[in-house]
Amino acid sequence: MQGMNTLLADLVVFIHALFVLFVVAGQTLILTGWIISWHWTRNPLFRVAHLAAIGFVVAEAWFGIACPLTILEYELRNSAGKTAYEMSFIGYWLNHLMFYTAPEWVFTLTYTLFALLVVTTFVFYPPNWKRRQQGTL
Repeated sequence: MQGMNTLLADLVVFIHALFVLFVVAGQTLILTGWIISWHWTRNPLFRVAHLAAIGFVVAEAWFGIACPLTILEYELRNSAGKTAYEMSFIGYWLNHLMFYTAPEWVFTLTYTLFALLVVTTFVFYPPNWKRRQQGTL
């Protein structure tokens, strides 16, 4: 069971990394789409999900709520008899790339500024709320 919990903890880190990638790369793709007219970057589902994702992160930071994925990962590692630093190679490097040591206010400020960029982009390059007619690209 301990081996399974370590594997599950690595899976949680991987999902966490995908979430971070969605927020950061998503904004990069939206800005790129704005510049070179990619229509898919105005997809309402994508844009609302992206806005909600960064909104969730900022709300956690403002209210001092620990990330549920981080908590789950640590609980899985602890139940496997390991600390957060005793993990697989992939888990180690994903953790190393995603988590930094800095005062909490630095993260809150960074998340807030990034969210302001997302909201600004949402306002000035809004989703296309109109359905496309059949036969048009």
